[in-house]
Amino acid sequence: MGEQDYMNDAQLAFFKARLQQLEKDLLKNADETTEHLRETVLVPDPADRATIEEEHSLELRTRDRERKLLKKVQQSIASIDAGEYGWCEETGEPIGVPRLVARPTASLSLEAQQRREMKQKLYGD
Repeated sequence: MGEQDYMNDAQLAFFKARLQQLEKDLLKNADETTEHLRETVLVPDPADRATIEEEHSLELRTRDRERKLLKKVQQSIASIDAGEYGWCEETGEPIGVPRLVARPTASLSLEAQQRREMKQKLYGD
């Protein structure tokens, strides 16, 4: 594939559909969590209550991670609409279709991501 074929209309349509489905799934999960937490019943046994509270805590942590992912998904959809999807934010080089298939919200090329992670490891956040 030549560079002129990179992020052609078919590829952009594929990634946009994939990201929109992911967005839909994340929003559905958030709605289900809200409904699940509303349905909580009072349990007199302290051990059962502790188990339920731990399950709720785990579910809320999962939804928090999904909320962060949802933001990245929405940013990726916006970058498709702006014509910037698939290009590294740091270097301007193509991120690569295989990387985007594996991680459709990627905004850095593999090399740029590795450099960023190395800096974080050496210098902290």
